[in-house]
Amino acid sequence: MGVINVTPDSFSDGGEYLHPEIAVARGVALAAEGAGLLDVGGESTRPGSDGVTAEVELDRVLPVIRGLREATDVPISIDTSKALVAERAIAEGAAFVNDVTALRGDPRMAGVVAEAGVPVCLMHMRGTPRTMQDDPRYDDVVAEVAAFLAERAQAAEASGIARGAICVDPGIGFGKTGEHNLSLLRRLDAIVAVGPPVVVGVSRKRFLGAIIGDPDAPRAVATAAANVEAVRRGAWMVRVHDVRETREALAVAAAVEAAP
Repeated sequence: MGVINVTPDSFSDGGEYLHPEIAVARGVALAAEGAGLLDVGGESTRPGSDGVTAEVELDRVLPVIRGLREATDVPISIDTSKALVAERAIAEGAAFVNDVTALRGDPRMAGVVAEAGVPVCLMHMRGTPRTMQDDPRYDDVVAEVAAFLAERAQAAEASGIARGAICVDPGIGFGKTGEHNLSLLRRLDAIVAVGPPVVVGVSRKRFLGAIIGDPDAPRAVATAAANVEAVRRGAWMVRVHDVRETREALAVAAAVEAAP
């Protein structure tokens, strides 16, 4: 899943793709590098961020979705927690909903997804983007995240979303410390055991900078290494800014696994 942040304030690339033509060009480039899904988001969810209105989100994402539909056949995901944004994005051609609130942010979201019949990703987040990194604590982060995702998957199915259209995301960096993130990656099999396909998003995140000892590094290589480990442990899809680097790392890892 290639990331296209149409925002001025995302943690890694805020402002770089705010103009629709630049965002569409970025999506076309990610598709050429091997992205199987293009995730378009118009609201930052970085730690400490404030939300924006649905109108602002729509103004940002709809021109990009229209442009991508004309420029590439790669499916488009809308990264939003607002039902109106999801509804309008789907009408313009989005075929996947990526909801960081796991359908809790808007009471209409489950119905919109169910009626459209598109897949949805349900992510774990403690608190909100504004508060999630305020001293996050767990007794057992893996067990608690797994239980949350199981409950949300059941709730989604009860709302009319097909079981085969549900995937889950442990929410690396969303209300977690670096140690929590590493525990979730190391024990990702427990998240896989919940049942739905697992999406992992570690791309360029701050804990990777801490691991490599350079908080200002680009983190593309660190991201690729983390994603190799995630896929090795059962991740179905990885959400990344740097598609080429991740594809190359996964190809090498797969070749090693397949060798006699």
